[in-house]
Amino acid sequence: MGILVLIGRILFVLLFLGSAVGHLTKTRTMAGYAASKGVPAATAATAASGLLLLAGALSVVLGVWADLGALLLAVFLVPTALLMHRFWQETDPQARQLEMIHFQKDIALAGACLMLLAFFSYVGHDLGLTLTGPLFRIE
Repeated sequence: MGILVLIGRILFVLLFLGSAVGHLTKTRTMAGYAASKGVPAATAATAASGLLLLAGALSVVLGVWADLGALLLAVFLVPTALLMHRFWQETDPQARQLEMIHFQKDIALAGACLMLLAFFSYVGHDLGLTLTGPLFRIE
């Protein structure tokens, strides 16, 4: 089971690692987009969210308090869905559909992160192929 979970962890975090790199290397461009969506302190928020993504993704993939890493990713995803993908405010049908897809993707990924949090916390040290056990213990 350990190798299968490790492969799943690697595949899962690829999206978040790529996004973290974008947030941290293209901060000005991404902050401009965030500002256009009404995000306050967009530059600081972009940099902070990049660090949050990086910490969460590395935690999950390396198995260093992977439960906490999954929680950090969920903490990124829910506000991102609500602030960046407000499909209900779009009047153009195509833009509305695109934003709804991104909103639903972020919410679905947040749900997956919460399931990983529960899984990592419950399985604990029995998971294998991790550097540490979980930070939280759910029984």
